[in-house]
Amino acid sequence: MKANPITATLDFDKNGIRHGHLRVPHSHDGSAWGSIMIPLSVVRNGEGPTALLTGANHGDEYEGPIALFDLARNLEAEEVSGRVIIVPAMNYPAFQAAARTSPIDKGNMNRTFPGRPDGTVTEKIADYFQRTLLPISDLVVDIHAGGKTLDFVPFAAAHVMPDKAQEARCAAAMQAFNAPYSMMLQEIDAAGMFDTAAEDMGKIFVTTELGGGGGATARTAQIAKRGVRSVLQHAGILKGRAETGPSVRLHMPSDDCFTFSEDEGLLEPRVDLGQEVKTGDVLALVWPFGRTGVAAREYRAAMDGILAGRHFPGHIAAGDCMAVIAARTA
Repeated sequence: MKANPITATLDFDKNGIRHGHLRVPHSHDGSAWGSIMIPLSVVRNGEGPTALLTGANHGDEYEGPIALFDLARNLEAEEVSGRVIIVPAMNYPAFQAAARTSPIDKGNMNRTFPGRPDGTVTEKIADYFQRTLLPISDLVVDIHAGGKTLDFVPFAAAHVMPDKAQEARCAAAMQAFNAPYSMMLQEIDAAGMFDTAAEDMGKIFVTTELGGGGGATARTAQIAKRGVRSVLQHAGILKGRAETGPSVRLHMPSDDCFTFSEDEGLLEPRVDLGQEVKTGDVLALVWPFGRTGVAAREYRAAMDGILAGRHFPGHIAAGDCMAVIAARTA
């Protein structure tokens, strides 16, 4: 396989704190021999596990970049046993554009793995993570939120996996993140995801959904900051004891968790995030745009649980995810 053209401007193996970039060659009209410079920090102190911490896998999700730029500025080498690799904005072009996908190639980073070394910019970045950063990592924390189109109760998540020992390790790290909610997550389609790439290598993987609407709040930013440190403490990489506190345990038992719109129109929510719902409860109405005197279409819950996620904008289109219901774990 071809070598990846991305180079790191720092040494991953030396002790101490280093700040640099992943340099991605990118020839374009404004710079014939140009590069995309993805911010990167590495903190290493002796032997121990390696944690890979990422934000802005999608560029309009901000809790990850806030927490990781803060961690890169404040983490001391003396606190660390092992290595912490910090990439606050994984899909840096999307982050710069405040968009879910890259403005260069429209690449959705979290649907691009394993990537290609000779592909688009997004495929090259994915390939670098796949073949360079994931293999040297033991723990991977990828911080997400709902972006501009979704909003969630703030949760950390792990996936149900065939390997129950690996699942248990991931679930323990998820619980250590200590978000207000902890979710055993079901993906709509896991193909091409960073999550899947890490888990297929046997890594401990934790993800999150910490809010949404295209911006962070003081609360969700603090959840991300505390959670990252707590997971590092749980892994024995960072000194100190992992914070523990009440976290509502949730799971997604079936496709009944998801409600998709079959209409285009004006969305009227009938349930707020975190509220309990019963099978048959009205989750939302969709009003047609073009005529008065026409009834709204009702969308009802297919299961009992809490509303864990919802469509954020006031307009909705056919095919949009309208609601996500999660069941409490007994």
